[in-house]
Amino acid sequence: MFQRFLISLMMGLLALPIWAQSKLQYNIVTASENGTYIQIGRDLENFVAPAAGIDLKALPSKGSVENMRRLRDEPGTKLALVQSDVYQAFKDLAARGNVEAERIVRPLRVVLPLYNEEIYVVTRSDSPLKYISEIRNQRINIGPIGSGSAITASTLYQSMFGVKIPESQVSSLSNEEALIQLVRDRSIDVVILVAGQPSQIFLGMEPGVEKYFKLLSRDESAAVSQALIPYSKSEIRSQSYPHWLSKDVPALAVKTMIVTYDYSVPQTREALGRFAKSLCDNFALLQAKGHPKWHDVSLKLTPLSPDWSYYPPTEAQIKGCSTTASIGRPSGRRNCPFHDRVLGLCS
Repeated sequence: MFQRFLISLMMGLLALPIWAQSKLQYNIVTASENGTYIQIGRDLENFVAPAAGIDLKALPSKGSVENMRRLRDEPGTKLALVQSDVYQAFKDLAARGNVEAERIVRPLRVVLPLYNEEIYVVTRSDSPLKYISEIRNQRINIGPIGSGSAITASTLYQSMFGVKIPESQVSSLSNEEALIQLVRDRSIDVVILVAGQPSQIFLGMEPGVEKYFKLLSRDESAAVSQALIPYSKSEIRSQSYPHWLSKDVPALAVKTMIVTYDYSVPQTREALGRFAKSLCDNFALLQAKGHPKWHDVSLKLTPLSPDWSYYPPTEAQIKGCSTTASIGRPSGRRNCPFHDRVLGLCS
């Protein structure tokens, strides 16, 4: 009897597809433990990857720049969450002949544009500043060098004022450290960070926090709006932070994307195709049990910016279920421009 059971069990296992017999070990790189990206990654880990025969691990990171590097160079890392303006910044640098940017970004492909992440421009409650467009010549914390927030802050500044953000005005503390220094020793005037709402860093704020912090608003003037074309209009909603905001604040946002490498190995192409199909099949589950940002995601593949490409195996699957819903890197800080250091292109 027991022998027949073992034979039956073995026959059943052999009847399973090869990919279902032993799960593939893949990683997706996200961002900090307190951010939205890590929660999105864990939703993909828990609700999407298992049905695709993938044991996916959502790993923390310093943000979009590190994510692209790890996707390019780190075995086992097959997916990454990346901000669209970071991706475009590398594309622009590659087009201007930066060999390290070209090495990193050339083989990357988009799986799915996800949602807009809000850009929080925070200052002290007693600051005379009202609008994002008034931050010129302020002491600004942009976040750790190489992070997505740092690149967004620097490109946002250049879009508004036509000049690169002066290094002398910049600090690169973590968001938590910067918010403390903003109000404690007032050595910082503005903190810029990027996070999908509701963001963990602000959810912990207790009643009365409005006495210390306020958000700068999007300026609707024609000249400023034209300069900010690379970014989308958004609102930071009071319902996201009821202990802090009494009304919605007009803001800016940048698109988040799932990105992969242009893999040619058949096993990897098939696995990522299954991942995309599972994403479609379990989309309602993501919206029901995942981070609230999944409600802002559509499975309709929109046209990408020039010189961007979808990954064909995942593109085919998502279109099929679409709904509305190495070259040595530069080294040496002495000859490395500050903007390149922000992008993590030199040490």
